[in-house]
Amino acid sequence: MIKVGLIGCGFMGGMHAACYAALEDKGVKVTAVSDARPEFLEKMVQQTGAEGYASSEDLIKQADVDVVDICLPTYLHAATACAAMEAGRDVFCEKPICLQEEEAQQILEVKNRTGRKMMIGQVIRLWDEYAWLKKTVDAGTYGRVLSGVFQRVSSRPGWASNNWLSSASLSGGVAVDMHIHDVDFVRYLLGDPDRVQAGANRDKDGMITHIFAIYNYGKDVAVSIEASWDYPATFPFSATFRVKLEQATITYDANGLTVYPEQGDPFHPEIEQQYSGENSIGGNISSLGGYYNELKYFIEGLQGKNDLSVAPPEEAVASLRLVKKEIEAAGGLLA
Repeated sequence: MIKVGLIGCGFMGGMHAACYAALEDKGVKVTAVSDARPEFLEKMVQQTGAEGYASSEDLIKQADVDVVDICLPTYLHAATACAAMEAGRDVFCEKPICLQEEEAQQILEVKNRTGRKMMIGQVIRLWDEYAWLKKTVDAGTYGRVLSGVFQRVSSRPGWASNNWLSSASLSGGVAVDMHIHDVDFVRYLLGDPDRVQAGANRDKDGMITHIFAIYNYGKDVAVSIEASWDYPATFPFSATFRVKLEQATITYDANGLTVYPEQGDPFHPEIEQQYSGENSIGGNISSLGGYYNELKYFIEGLQGKNDLSVAPPEEAVASLRLVKKEIEAAGGLLA
């Protein structure tokens, strides 16, 4: 049995706890949880039956766990991940991996020196529809990619504890926190672009709240990526893509995943989902789906059933660096 110490009992921590509960038959169980907020900690202890710790430091030092799963605000990722690996624990860390280049280098150094296994929650790589697109593009089923449009927009993220997401120094803003999902997936799909262009809208304090980027691959392939979390509270979350290939266009939107071949009728590919079920945790997540997929993949990697190559920290660092290029192209993090 792989014993997990879950650090951070907010809505993402609740999502991970629900996934681990669904994965118990795979040989994993949350046995320790921590949160500095007593009410969140008590709720998670009741949900999981795990032992509770008031701080991440106490859990890492005292709990009998094999793995530390980090669902903390981004500015706490690096220190917590490094402490866990130094203590001999494997690590799953929510995205983005960290905020600063110095933190990224520290994480990679500690991982390499300690030999611990680590995966970053770049969940889109394991989201059923996006994973299908990646497999289809890699197989060359419809020829090469000619263009793409990726979009991720939502209402303002009011669910974050102490509103930390609205602080550029704590979250990196929409570019580092939410936009990085599609940036990372486009890198996964096509590699690093030859040229990056970007523009942004900012709030009254100069923080980016809406970002647009164009990636050029050679002279004849371009991909646009848009992200915003500056819409009213009633505005629905939406994540979509439209990818044009030589022999088909593939879309993912409110109509689901659709293939429009150059010859023949449109159709919806059949995707065998690993997990489906509703979520009442909160935030902008409606199903355990992709989160179940990534944690299942992580646990199976620890069990030697895969090589954990889909979302390693090195890739997460590369995607963070690409987002930073966009931010610089758009005029910097703050005006």
